[in-house]
Amino acid sequence: MAIELAGNRKPLDGFEVTRILPNFDKKMVGPFIFFDHMGPATFAPGNGIDVRPHPHIGLATITYMIEGSLLHRDSLGNNLEIIPGDVNWMTAGKGITHSERETIEVKAQEHTLNGLQTWVALPKDKAEIEPSFTHVKKSQLPHFMKEGVLMRLIAGEACGKTAPIKTYSPMFYMDVLAPQGKTIARPNPEQECAVYVLDGSVTIGDTTYLQGQFVLLQDEDSVHSASQCRFVFLGGEQWQETPRMFWNFVSFDKARLEKAKQDWKDGRFPTIPGDEDEFTPLPEK
Repeated sequence: MAIELAGNRKPLDGFEVTRILPNFDKKMVGPFIFFDHMGPATFAPGNGIDVRPHPHIGLATITYMIEGSLLHRDSLGNNLEIIPGDVNWMTAGKGITHSERETIEVKAQEHTLNGLQTWVALPKDKAEIEPSFTHVKKSQLPHFMKEGVLMRLIAGEACGKTAPIKTYSPMFYMDVLAPQGKTIARPNPEQECAVYVLDGSVTIGDTTYLQGQFVLLQDEDSVHSASQCRFVFLGGEQWQETPRMFWNFVSFDKARLEKAKQDWKDGRFPTIPGDEDEFTPLPEK
């Protein structure tokens, strides 16, 4: 029987996110070790998102916008705005610093922000690779209709499609828009799979789930659209070992986490060109 994983509201530099992974009941779904729903939030003119420079190791971040935009800058020199439907894939590897802010044009007027931020853990043999960044426009992603249901493959492989992003372990991440009354087959049934409802309602087994609910599938092989709805599928091959996490750091090695913490305290992470004046302090716990 499917299991709902409840989220918690967390403050993040001026607004709140709903954090579902890691969860007390389930640390990972496939390689996904972190799942935040940013917003939805509406900001008055002059207000908005200012996620100051912060570090990562041992993971890849995936930013996917539903409404609004974010300005991504990182220590590799990337500086670009992500809009709905596009994908930012940032591989931290041995270490990267980035910030997420908004442009003057966005922040000068009332605006809405709504998006998903997920992390996938890197396998042990890839944990210390060189950092990299890939921006993929929505027009470059597999976007297809299947039995009256519109789908976009954000990352990985599913439904015979492959997204144009290099992943490091078997996974899938899909955006699904379905009219009422459709049955949508679970992708890659041999892999772990979760559903997050963005809008409307879905029925899984005998239970109906609403906007904002995150459901880990068990033996269920499909999702039914109880109304016009939008949701994401995410998952992948189950990991036999779960890496450790502290703040923005992921590693199988506790000593490596301690080194990353000290490196950030001592200013040894690379800085972001043009965004060097602020930073996010290391949390105490």
